[in-house]
Amino acid sequence: MQEIEKTLRSRCAELIETGVCDRVLAWDGGEFFYDNTPAVFASAEAARNIRYDCFCGANLSKYLIEKATEGKTCVLLKPCDTYSFNQLLTEHRINRDNIYVIGVGCDGMVDIDKVRAKGIKGITNVQESGEELVISTVYGEQRCAKADCLLEKCVSCKGKKHFAYDELIPEQDGQESEKNGRFDMVERLEAMSPQERFAFWQEELSKCIRCNACRNACPACSCRKCIFDNPASGVAAKANSDTFEEKMFHIIRAFHVAGRCTDCGECSRVCPQNIPLHLLNRKFIKEINQFYGEYQAGEEPDQRGPLVNFTTDDADPTAVSDKEG
Repeated sequence: MQEIEKTLRSRCAELIETGVCDRVLAWDGGEFFYDNTPAVFASAEAARNIRYDCFCGANLSKYLIEKATEGKTCVLLKPCDTYSFNQLLTEHRINRDNIYVIGVGCDGMVDIDKVRAKGIKGITNVQESGEELVISTVYGEQRCAKADCLLEKCVSCKGKKHFAYDELIPEQDGQESEKNGRFDMVERLEAMSPQERFAFWQEELSKCIRCNACRNACPACSCRKCIFDNPASGVAAKANSDTFEEKMFHIIRAFHVAGRCTDCGECSRVCPQNIPLHLLNRKFIKEINQFYGEYQAGEEPDQRGPLVNFTTDDADPTAVSDKEG
């Protein structure tokens, strides 16, 4: 990705210098080498420090809601991010005229925790080398397969094709994938007994510390005022006081984004407790596909989702369940 990073820096600086854009929304280095973070670059000089490597997993689309209100904002979007971008356009959360999209190529982002899980200690840097990761440590160099260390959302990648852009870097666009394995874990949960499923989610959701990272990173959670921030709600910005509240927050959020979730995986990626929150959303996606036909939120702007587009041919899940019973 070094060549892509070099090209992005030059092109973004040029866009600001020529007045095409007023700022660039991209990734900046964090406290650690694997901690790249969303950032706004407001000058050509600053744009020459943009980061783009295998640790740029953050979906930048949501930040446009606040950062693309004046002038022209250039944003860097990976293929999977463009689904969220289109969904935000559909919901009129962002103005397309205020945004210049550079679609960036992506071969998958790395999860540093999966690298550590291989027992590799004292990591000082990670570089890509073809299908391998070259890992520098205080004890010497080690290597492992990149495919074994991908972020969860990259494991079942939706493909390398961008669904929204003004230009591409590199210029050649990729193709959609078959999304193999996307619902494997959902099906494993479905095969459990109700008691086993309840125990699974009880254990996972009990880890929640109500930091709201999942909500804050989720492009589908774009309400200006969240019910969970309302002081009158009784649950505003506080830790869970019982097991009911543990589940309530995440279940309400899953229902809130149903039919709108693009499966970008940000909820699970940012969770400090490593709760597989994306599985709740994938369950809804799987059900929608089953009852209404294959549907991918954000595949194109202005499309009407199955849950807001009533037809007389719509499935009645209750009737289906009765018939199967």
